[in-house]
Amino acid sequence: MAEVILKNIKKVYPNTEAKKHRKDGGEKLADLQITDEGVLAVQDFNLEIADKEFVVLVGPSGCGKSTTLRMVAGLEEISGGELYMGGRLMNDVAPKDRDIAMVFQNYALYPHMTVYENMAFSLKLKKTPKDEMDRKVREAAEILDITQYLDRKPKALSGGQRQRVAIGRAIVRNPQVFLMDEPLSNLDAKLRNQMRAELIKLRTRINTTFLYVTHDQTEAMTLGDRIVIMKGGVIQQIGTPQEVFDHPINLFVAGFIGSPQMNFFDGKLIQTNGVWQAETAGAVIPLGQKTQAALNAAGVAPMAVSIGIRPEHIQLETQAGAHTVAAQVDVSEMMGSEIHLHVSAGGKDVVVRVPTLELSEKWTNGLHRGDSFYFSFRHDLVHLFDPQSEETLL
Repeated sequence: MAEVILKNIKKVYPNTEAKKHRKDGGEKLADLQITDEGVLAVQDFNLEIADKEFVVLVGPSGCGKSTTLRMVAGLEEISGGELYMGGRLMNDVAPKDRDIAMVFQNYALYPHMTVYENMAFSLKLKKTPKDEMDRKVREAAEILDITQYLDRKPKALSGGQRQRVAIGRAIVRNPQVFLMDEPLSNLDAKLRNQMRAELIKLRTRINTTFLYVTHDQTEAMTLGDRIVIMKGGVIQQIGTPQEVFDHPINLFVAGFIGSPQMNFFDGKLIQTNGVWQAETAGAVIPLGQKTQAALNAAGVAPMAVSIGIRPEHIQLETQAGAHTVAAQVDVSEMMGSEIHLHVSAGGKDVVVRVPTLELSEKWTNGLHRGDSFYFSFRHDLVHLFDPQSEETLL
């Protein structure tokens, strides 16, 4: 069993800068809390990773995701809390004894060794018999399609090939847990897409526990069984990719997950004859039945709200109406099968994502900079947030 459990994990770095204490005894530095202990890089981190589960830590730079991974690897000391692997407490266990393998962002290959020697190095240290070592290296090379490169040195390989070698070096160890720290960030866009697909196939073949760190939400959504969204060293939400996309718990998660990101409007939540509606930018937005039921169940009163709508859930309209918002095109981006319209509406910059065919059906010549039009919201896909707490109302 390779179950990984993190209980109340905390990481504190000494604060070497002079502190300007606030009344609450702390201050903020790059979204991280500073206390008398020091800078809280990770705090109150609780996560249970099941055996053979693929979990992705995602968030902006500096949110604590790599620090968390390094604590699991044993490369960073745990300031507080408990780390278990396979039921064993690991806080004070040396990295070499944790039965983990880590793949780094910069590949970390030995330049003077061949691909074969790089992949076999950890097995040599363990004094693995030569025939067994050869079998494991060649099996891993076959899985990753790098058999033809075994005699080359890293400098003769492309970025994607080097990353395959780094992954292969980890595979031969047959670890309990795979740790990956932004392994695709140095690759170009096309190669990143290919390697994402390779990782998904690899996961089904080696069938072990993965903990993967990235700042790229597309990677998180496509790779993870569950994703953990972090900000300022604190977990914001844990769930399947579909759960966090459909039901973001707060404004940060709503804006971080999804590409292009969710649009936000200032508005009011009103109730007329027992029916909830939202008002913004001169439009009255009907709300779907599930939203009506959720608002009634939560006992919400009419209030100011932040209204969220994803670019693909905005509908283009040719005429003004009670439920439409007036907009003017600033930029039109042709993406092939769809067009991204960057528009001004209600004093906000808004992104609308529309299929090319749908746009051409309504406007023969398309929509271009300076053109005016109207749009409405998919009433069953509107998100409502409390502007004070920034948490969802639903």
